[in-house]
Amino acid sequence: MLTKVKPTHSLEIKELLKFADRKIKSERGTYLFQEGMFAEELYIIVSGKVQISKITSDGRELSLRICGENDICGELTLFTDNPRYLLSAKVLEEGEIVAIKKDVIESEIFQNSKLAFEFMKWMSDHFRKTQTKFRDLVLNGKRGALFSTLIRMSNSYGIHKENEILIDLPLTNQELANFCGTSRESTNRILSELKKDKIINIKKGKISILNLQYLKDEIGCENCPAVYCNIE
Repeated sequence: MLTKVKPTHSLEIKELLKFADRKIKSERGTYLFQEGMFAEELYIIVSGKVQISKITSDGRELSLRICGENDICGELTLFTDNPRYLLSAKVLEEGEIVAIKKDVIESEIFQNSKLAFEFMKWMSDHFRKTQTKFRDLVLNGKRGALFSTLIRMSNSYGIHKENEILIDLPLTNQELANFCGTSRESTNRILSELKKDKIINIKKGKISILNLQYLKDEIGCENCPAVYCNIE
C-alpha cells in the first residue's frame, strides 16, 4: 500500500493553471532554474519530479525537497525587487511542467483575496516543513540526519509490504547524501552499518526500511504528522 501524504494547503492548482504562459517537457538532469539566475517565472509540476537544492558556502549541495505532481517551485521570488532564484531546481524524473509569469501571479494575488489567503497558508506550511528539516540536520548529527531523511522519504514514497517499507524512489548515495548535508562516504558507511544490522535493505538502487521504529528511537522522533514530516 502506498503511503498517501495529504496536501497541507487548499491552493487551487487548476485556478493557477489558467495563467500558464508556456509548457515545458522536462528532461532528467536539466535545470528549470539555478541559484542566482534572474527570476521571471514560477513553475507548476504537472508530472515528473524536480529536486530543489542549495549550494552551501563550501561548495556542497544541500537538497531541500522533491517537488512532484501539482507542486509549485520558484515561489520565493514573489514580491521582491530585482528577483533572483535563491535555490536551484533540477529535474529528477522527466515530465511536464507549466510556467507562469511572476508578475501575473502577483497581480492575481492582489486582486483575489481567496487566492492570497490560500497562498499564505501554503507558504506557511512550507516554512514549517523547512524548519523541521533544518532542526533535524543541525541537532542530530550525520547519522540522525540520514535517519530523519529515510523517515521522511518513507512518508512520501513508502510502499508498505509485509515486513518492510519500500522507498519507491531510486536515488544514488550521493543524491541521498545531499539531502542529509553529509558526504557520500559518510552516507555509504552509515547505510552499510544499517544494512548489516538488518535495519534496512538495498536492492536495485531502492532502500527498504525493515525497522522504522529503530530509526525513530535513535533521533527521538516526535511523531510529527506525515504532512509535515516528508521530503516534499
